[in-house]
Amino acid sequence: MKIGIKGIKGIRRASAVVVTAGAVLTAGAFTSQAQAAALPTPTINAPGGFVMNNGTGATLYSKTADTRRATGSTTKIMTARVVLAQKNLDLDSKVTIQKAYSDYIVNNNWASSAHLIVGDKVTVRQLLYGLMLPSGCDAAYALADKFGSGSTRDARVTSFIGQMNATAKSLGLKNTHFDSFDGIGRGKNYSTPRDLTKIASSAMKFSTFRTVVGTKSTKQKVTTQSGGYRYMSWTNTNNLLSSYKGTIGVKTGSGPEAKYCLVFAATRGGKTVIGTVLASSSIDTRTADAKKLMDYAFKK
Repeated sequence: MKIGIKGIKGIRRASAVVVTAGAVLTAGAFTSQAQAAALPTPTINAPGGFVMNNGTGATLYSKTADTRRATGSTTKIMTARVVLAQKNLDLDSKVTIQKAYSDYIVNNNWASSAHLIVGDKVTVRQLLYGLMLPSGCDAAYALADKFGSGSTRDARVTSFIGQMNATAKSLGLKNTHFDSFDGIGRGKNYSTPRDLTKIASSAMKFSTFRTVVGTKSTKQKVTTQSGGYRYMSWTNTNNLLSSYKGTIGVKTGSGPEAKYCLVFAATRGGKTVIGTVLASSSIDTRTADAKKLMDYAFKK
């Protein structure tokens, strides 16, 4: 087949267009890569931090991410995770609040409270709100007592903590150990930024957990000892829910050894990032650290 001069020129012009387009695409890719490479790694106050892409599991930021540290009430993420994984779980089953739970709050100076009232009948679902929003150690105790096994309360609590450690092992976590149901440990309650992030990521697979930790405040109707009812109002200690767009959870923590901790998660543009900062110097700095890390993670 013969091709005329005009045809040859047309082919040349088409080839030039293809080459030019390819050059533009290649240049665009290089520019994108260069911008990603030029993105400065943030400096945070916290001694330890970690962020990952919750969809892919890819690490987006790491700072002494595998160093074991006290975790404070971020421990309660695992408490909730263990409860939600129970076989044949009935979230509407009721638990009678015992005096031991309120005594525990009185006897531990750092124990935060959901202000549960002895004799009230509170559902498991409501206890999860009391656990995660005001960070109630009394709610944690009630859940451990409910879902542990044994003939005594001490045995049931020990059993429940055993479930927490078994779950950590099943998740492949080698730098996490629990000796309490709420983070008020006895010297052997620790985790790392990487491990806590993985625990939270696992917990976020439960729809009830996502609903609870994404709630800013709630008012729950509970049954009193006399058969009447009262309302319990709880506000989430995670101020990112009100101050950072896209925040979906998850849990604050504090303590004399743990200092100020925060496990956080947010979704923007279909991308979810999840991470942890441990041992920040104050509430304000842990919040600022989390925002800084999420801003960075969403740009990567």
